[in-house]
Amino acid sequence: MSRLAKKPIMIPEKVEVKQDGDNLTITGPLGTLSRNFKRDIKITVVDGSIQVETTRNSLDVRALVGTYASLIKNMIKGVTEGFTKKLIIEGTGYRAKLSGNSIILSLGYSHDVPMEVPEGIKAEVKDETLTLTGTDNELVGQFAANIRAKRPPEPYKGKGVRYSDEVIERKQGKKAVT
Repeated sequence: MSRLAKKPIMIPEKVEVKQDGDNLTITGPLGTLSRNFKRDIKITVVDGSIQVETTRNSLDVRALVGTYASLIKNMIKGVTEGFTKKLIIEGTGYRAKLSGNSIILSLGYSHDVPMEVPEGIKAEVKDETLTLTGTDNELVGQFAANIRAKRPPEPYKGKGVRYSDEVIERKQGKKAVT
């Protein structure tokens, strides 16, 4: 069994947890998150904590226990603090702008790339930085990855879309023969 799943997950004061069969709903100051879990994993809510246990001892169920504990912790963190991803857009003429509920990216192509912002994510553009915030860690991370995939950073000049904490290994390029 996972070490993460052995420890009970503490529920903060402002968070309310409801369990309805396989569905776990967590409500907090920033919103509500809900997720279905497998029947083979038993989730119990007792006295301000959540305990995750297996009901049968098989390899696939034991592998999921730690994952489910992490998902529950992320749900609690999402409804209390939220998640933020910052993307930096680097390059001459590369920019992003908000237009209604979509982001329009100019990434050096012959056309602009519009991307619809999913419900539950708030986007903000300031200078060359695009900030995505939301309560669902998976949704924020996947949308940030989709934006980055439109023009990943290249290793010679560093142009493209990268995460703010991402380090790009730069290559030297060609040298003139003398």
